[in-house]
Amino acid sequence: MNRCMKMTVLLGVTGILCGNWLTAADQEQPQAITTPTGIKMALIPGGSFNMGDAGGKEDEKTVHKVTVGSFYMDVCEVTQESFETLAGANPSKFRDKKGPVERTRWTDAVKYCNARSLKEGLKPCYNTETWECDFNADGYRLPTEAEWEYACRAGTEGEHYFNGGESQMDNYAWYRNNSAEKVHAVGTKRPNAFGLFDMYGNVSEWCNDFYDKDYYANSPELNPIGPKTGDKRVLRGGNWSSRPKDCKSFRRFADNPVTADICQGYDTYGFRCVRKAIVK
Repeated sequence: MNRCMKMTVLLGVTGILCGNWLTAADQEQPQAITTPTGIKMALIPGGSFNMGDAGGKEDEKTVHKVTVGSFYMDVCEVTQESFETLAGANPSKFRDKKGPVERTRWTDAVKYCNARSLKEGLKPCYNTETWECDFNADGYRLPTEAEWEYACRAGTEGEHYFNGGESQMDNYAWYRNNSAEKVHAVGTKRPNAFGLFDMYGNVSEWCNDFYDKDYYANSPELNPIGPKTGDKRVLRGGNWSSRPKDCKSFRRFADNPVTADICQGYDTYGFRCVRKAIVK
């Protein structure tokens, strides 16, 4: 099966992603930046993709076309060092300043986003009284579920953003088979074609969206931001305790944003940030 995928880039460029790597003749690698707080981010060029998977779970089977605009995304999951610097505490069970912060509630993640925005003189995205997100603000926020899957796939159409299936998982992820039941320093496995590390495994990553098992059937095509209300928020990517079948580009999870239970995976929850791309 030919895995080459045409991607219309919303910066006025059309590129082609073959397999899981950008070819030099097609499109330049997304630009990387380092923020004033010292965090590396990759520019994810906007485009269209097919979200979901016909062979997935019931809440993943409605494959639908989605188009997202350009955005910056943290190259790595937020580390314990960064979280403690900006939030003043480290809630993690597995202490490692270079490891991803875990035991984070969704509300902890968005408070960090606001703190990072303020530290850099940007407008915070979140109202911490209503938990609403201002997508027009220039500060940091959690990715939408659509942005997360688009960034994870990096132009690929299959279950993984690399070739070889589960037999190659050890090269790209810390998961049940190789993690020794703990997190590991971020960025120590191979990245995807957008230069993003640990999109599978290590910690499951909070997304901005409320979770609805039927949302895919009603999702708008352009920049979907999820249901207006809900009891749970979306998590993506699998984690250090995940089986290989749960480390896939389209796999969906969800949990209560405030009262995540350590017995059900609380010490496997982390996140990474995004911010809008300003095209000059």
